[in-house]
Amino acid sequence: MIRKRCFFIMGFFLLGLFLFGCPKKIPGPVIIEKPLIENPLGKLLEAFSSVESLQAKASIRINMVRNGQEVNFPSLNGVLLYQKPDQFRLLGYHPLGMGLFDALYKNGELFILIPLQKRAYSGEVLKTDDLIEKAGPMEVFIEKPEGSEIPNRIRIELVEKEIRIDLRLKEISINSLLPEESFQWVVPEGVDVQPLNKLLRKKSR
Repeated sequence: MIRKRCFFIMGFFLLGLFLFGCPKKIPGPVIIEKPLIENPLGKLLEAFSSVESLQAKASIRINMVRNGQEVNFPSLNGVLLYQKPDQFRLLGYHPLGMGLFDALYKNGELFILIPLQKRAYSGEVLKTDDLIEKAGPMEVFIEKPEGSEIPNRIRIELVEKEIRIDLRLKEISINSLLPEESFQWVVPEGVDVQPLNKLLRKKSR
């Protein structure tokens, strides 16, 4: 049960990050119920568009409320990669080093791999309207260090699901040459690939 709940929350995290992206720096939250922009992920790419490429380590923390009690999951480690104009990858790891997810966006396509479930999801971002409805209203926050155009913190809150996701970037390296395989999608043997719109269920039971 706990493992299934973790994967469900992880699915919301990936959708929140990749479907809604990051707004420009603002003094307060913006509630997004249904984006009207052509490509929601464009906002995320825009946040890093001042550089040609970026590589950073990430700390990912997920909190949620269940039965009136706040549940704090252990922090996850991650690696974030960006290549201008439209290639983005986020890999998440257990603190002990085990891979938990691999999310890649390039050329309008989103690929998500969850190794422990032996499942992968693939599809065009522009064809995911039903997923936005499943996720419900969101509040998205972005923080940038003083004098920097690169964000070092992204926070996403799923209001109805009472889930909070905090992504902090560190050891940020910009405009470095990234290996060619950084944005190559390879499906491991034995992994079942499904359409992106099957990533989430209607309810987190």
